[in-house]
Amino acid sequence: MADVKPGLEGVLAAETTISLVDGSAGRLLYRGYEIGDLAAHGTFDSVTALLLDGEWPAAPEPLAPAGLDESVGAALRSLPADTAPLDALRTGVSAWGAARGLDWPPTAAQARELIALAPAIVGGFARLRSGGDPVDPAGSEGLGVAGRLLHAISGEQPEASRERALDAYFVCCAEHGLNASTFTARVVTSTHSDIASAVCGAVGALKGRLHGGAPSGVRDQLTQIGDVEHAERWIREALARGERLMGFGHRIYRTTDPRAEALRGVAEGLAADAEWLKLAIDVEDVALRLLAEHKPDRVLKTNVEYYASVVLDGVGLPSDLYTPAFAVARTAGWCAHVLEQAEHGRLIRPDAAYVGPSVRPLP
Repeated sequence: MADVKPGLEGVLAAETTISLVDGSAGRLLYRGYEIGDLAAHGTFDSVTALLLDGEWPAAPEPLAPAGLDESVGAALRSLPADTAPLDALRTGVSAWGAARGLDWPPTAAQARELIALAPAIVGGFARLRSGGDPVDPAGSEGLGVAGRLLHAISGEQPEASRERALDAYFVCCAEHGLNASTFTARVVTSTHSDIASAVCGAVGALKGRLHGGAPSGVRDQLTQIGDVEHAERWIREALARGERLMGFGHRIYRTTDPRAEALRGVAEGLAADAEWLKLAIDVEDVALRLLAEHKPDRVLKTNVEYYASVVLDGVGLPSDLYTPAFAVARTAGWCAHVLEQAEHGRLIRPDAAYVGPSVRPLP
């Protein structure tokens, strides 16, 4: 029988110069640079340039602010107020691509335009669903992509500490190898489709609860625990029910997720959220001890979603904007892979092992 790998574990589908995800060593590199260094000393706009161009920019500049043109604005206004924000992002990207009449091949200029537009779509819809209007992007001059998302949501200049914290989160989430959404983007690109179609496909993959929804789950989990004194009983009961602890374990990493370590440092800088951070740190210690006791045959360490939840809560994002914020950041990685696939790749068309009935007569 054929050697089938339903999850494609261990299957090499591409060569890439964009990032290295080393699960056994707990390392993540963007074009050779350590994620911890990038989060501590870089900016998301600079990391975007690195991912798209291949080298660290000599004179880093923020991406140009983008507003909602008529087609994107009309598409967002047509959505019901209770539309999932991630669906609104997908709709906005689709409207942008349709209005631009995009064709093959994708370009770095298109990628930059789309990355700059993503926070305007998410923030614009957040305001529309509350009965407001999208803000004028001219008011976000001088802000990076992360700051423009906060500005697009609130209409106000963000506090420097909050902008920096969200920017570091964006750096940590910008790229992560051939995850499900990135692979989807490369598959779409391999057919010689346009960049908007590829990113729409990636957003659709990210919408799945196994891929993009964990930070809000961590927040709910910490809220239910409430106090570290309740943590051990709550976690033991959850594990006894066979429930998954949100924020622990990763498909690739067999040690602590390096992005989690970077974001813990970011979270420690959000002094206004000190009590929530202390709860998260204390619960993490209890959870790691009980996971090692309950599942000694599995390596379950803290992943990026755990401290992402603390950071996103600390900068004031509503929980249903956690995954859309992740998508805004990951658009940089998606676009980098779209450009790489377009330059070097071929049509992605795997085979399947047929296990159905043999030839039989039609009744």
